[in-house]
This record gives sequence, C-alpha cells and structure tokens, in this order.
Amino acid sequence: MSLQPVLLVVAHGSRDPRHAATVHTLVRRVRAMRPGLRVETGFLDFNVPSVPGVLESLAAEGVREVVALPLLLTRAFHAKSDIPSVLRRAPARLRVRQADVLGPSPLLTQALERRLHEAGLSPADRSSTGVVLASAGSSDPEAIAVIAAVAREWRHTGWCAVRPAFASASLPRTEDAVRDLRELGCAKVAVAPYVLAPGFLPDRIAQGAAGADVLADVLGPAPEVARVLLQRYDAARLPRVAAAGA
Repeated sequence: MSLQPVLLVVAHGSRDPRHAATVHTLVRRVRAMRPGLRVETGFLDFNVPSVPGVLESLAAEGVREVVALPLLLTRAFHAKSDIPSVLRRAPARLRVRQADVLGPSPLLTQALERRLHEAGLSPADRSSTGVVLASAGSSDPEAIAVIAAVAREWRHTGWCAVRPAFASASLPRTEDAVRDLRELGCAKVAVAPYVLAPGFLPDRIAQGAAGADVLADVLGPAPEVARVLLQRYDAARLPRVAAAGA
C-alpha cells in the first residue's frame, strides 16, 4: 500500500448532472498528472459517493492517512463549517487533514485567461476589454473580499477594467457589472465565470451575461485547476516541509 496519504476531493454536489461529470473529469486529470497518487471523490450532498461513505471505505481497506481537499474557490461556510463537521466524524483509525481551498491562486487566474481565450478573445483585445469576474456569491464577508481582491489584482495585468459580480447573496449581479463596463467605455465586455462546475448559479451567471460580447466557460478541468489541487495536497501532506521552505 502507498505511503502517501490518499487525496479525497470533497465536492459540494448538485442535482445538475453536469456538476458531478465535471468533478470526475477534473479528478481524472489530477490522477494523470500524479501517477501513483490515489485520488478519491466524495460529495457533501445530492451525489454519491458521500464523503462519510468514502472515509468508511478507506478505513475498512486499512488506509491510515487522508488529505481532504475542499473543491471550493473561497473559504466560506462549507470550508469553515460543513466540511470540518463531516471530517470530524471520520473513523477514529483514519488521520484526516483538511487542505486549504483552491483560491486565491495565480494558477486560477491563468485558468480564467485560458477560458477567455478559448471563448474568442485574443491578446490584442486585452487593453480594450472589460472583464466581469462572476462568482457564485456568498454571505461570508471574507469570501466576498477575496473575490474583490482577485479582481483588483487581475486588473493590473492590462485589462481595460475588471469588476467582480455575484450570482447570489451579494451584489452587484453579472448584468449590472456588464452595464457598468459598457458605461466605462470598454470596447468589449467579457464575462469570466469564477466557478468550478456547471449548475444553477453558473446558469444564472450565463443569463446575466446576455449583454456581454464574450462568455467564457466555467473553470472545470482546466490543467491549472488540477495543478492547484496538487499544490494544496502537497502543502497539507507536508506542512512542516512547507513551513521550513517558506
């Protein structure tokens, strides 16, 4: 049996079948990037296998260590409450460490740019294009502040402007940010969904992007996202090594 801790990717789950399909595609990419690392997937709701079910199965096999990685872009309610609560109920013989959420990360910004280019933008469009960084939204002020900070930093890379927007819980909405960028005078407006998988809220983002010139795809199984997963796994697996090298 491998001495490496098992990587358990913890996804939220959704009634929309595209969500689970995207998560599984991303996990396959992670496995391909790190042969020999065992990567499992568990869902908090709606989909199977459940996180408790995966943890029970791993313990029954004799696995001793697990790194549970929240498939989330910000530290909001699920990362702070739901996931720790589920992990605390893991079998006693399992040592479970919770890794950090994926964002913020320069690699995720690269993934956003990948999706915008795939949607038709060219490097020549950069200075004349305003971008809406469209997040699912949260009632957690920390999560909202992170999205705003990502937008500010991304703006400094040469876009005409970058505005955060939210599909729920917070304002502005995507359509309002699109309108603001038009009024600002950006020649083009693009919407970049800062979400990992399709579902209800990403669909709401797409509806709000009706007035934009470009709508990028969700981040999904972009290679940069897979690399962030492995970075977070390594940091959780080797916390003392990471601290020593800092």
